[in-house]
Amino acid sequence: MSENLPALEDYRHGVRTWLEANLDRREEATGRFGFSNEITEERLAEQRAIQRKIFDAGYAGISWPTAYGGQGLPESYERAFDDEAASFATPDFGIAGGTTFGVCARTMLAHASPEFLERHVPKILAGERLFVQFFSDPEAGSDLAGVRTRADRAGDNWILNGSKIWSSGAYYADYGMCLARTDWDVPKHRGLTWFAVPIDSDGVTVRRIKQITGDAEFCQEFFDDVELRGDDVIGSVNDGWSVAQTMLFFERGGSATAAVEDDAADVRRLPADLIELADRSGKLGDSRVQDLIVRAHVDAFAKHQLDLRVGALMKSDPLRASAYASYSKLASGVLDPLRANMALDIAEGAATTWSDPETAPQVALDLLNSRFMSIAGGTNEVQRNSIGERVLGLPREPSFDTQRSFREVIRASLEWSGKVG
Repeated sequence: MSENLPALEDYRHGVRTWLEANLDRREEATGRFGFSNEITEERLAEQRAIQRKIFDAGYAGISWPTAYGGQGLPESYERAFDDEAASFATPDFGIAGGTTFGVCARTMLAHASPEFLERHVPKILAGERLFVQFFSDPEAGSDLAGVRTRADRAGDNWILNGSKIWSSGAYYADYGMCLARTDWDVPKHRGLTWFAVPIDSDGVTVRRIKQITGDAEFCQEFFDDVELRGDDVIGSVNDGWSVAQTMLFFERGGSATAAVEDDAADVRRLPADLIELADRSGKLGDSRVQDLIVRAHVDAFAKHQLDLRVGALMKSDPLRASAYASYSKLASGVLDPLRANMALDIAEGAATTWSDPETAPQVALDLLNSRFMSIAGGTNEVQRNSIGERVLGLPREPSFDTQRSFREVIRASLEWSGKVG
């Protein structure tokens, strides 16, 4: 294939020419000031049209397989397109866009049948199909294998019942990638299966959840006798935990490691947002504020170096790649709240009652959102367990339910009185 590849610089030139002729320049970001950009039907249609234009030009799925609508080029060509397109108004599908292209589609490519991929991936690349995750059950908490949403066989089809929660962007997506229990008589990790669920199916109800920021991008779904086809299965029946591990790898940043080196220049500079905030607050000469800015800079540089190291480990040891990804995920979960509080320390009261509408509201919003990475995709505690057990080889925490059938585990939990002895 390398003999037929265009020279990378020639490819860049072609990308640059096409972008100038076909896309608008990106407007300068102005901050959210409390609420996210709502994904309306009109806005969604606009973004789909842009994605279709990119797809028709051959710039969607640049490194994805040609059999499913991609271009089959090395990732360096995809990074070249992303570099050139950074200042243009490329499609913004909100959080469901990141889930579709960064997590769900990549997981499907690793596990789904060719027939499934032929049916879905070209439509994803063309902007016609957005996927979100139907992963967490309301009753399971951080125990992702403790799923009680069930799919029961009905001839060649399946009947889905139960509920999912924290599905970001489900209110405007087309499909949910849903983890359901298909065998109750084996240990909990062995009786799980993934399905592609059309969100407009009969029996699917989506309710939005209002968050502390005023946003309502989180959703809860209810499934009442939803009929699914046999070819809606992703991967093998009852092997859903293997698929889940791949999904968690991508969700925890596994697909982003290749681009980490490109961010080196940014982390070598002092944080511009904190400097601007200090300047607007009249505190640039304050030694305590200067110390906060330097600490944020050091944290960002250390995180960047960690990501480089993790990326190298993941490439050298693919079998443990998802466990290595937990290092970067944990670092974000720990550092994001610290960074948000540094900005709050600089802004002080202006971040809660502000007269300056340029920056202070964003400080408050960032603080409210700062715990996101310490929870989503597995809590900090889950990441520490993964690192301890799967990387460092420490003994697993005691567990009574990993070798018992899930049906028996549920029965025991209902009968447990809480008494000891």
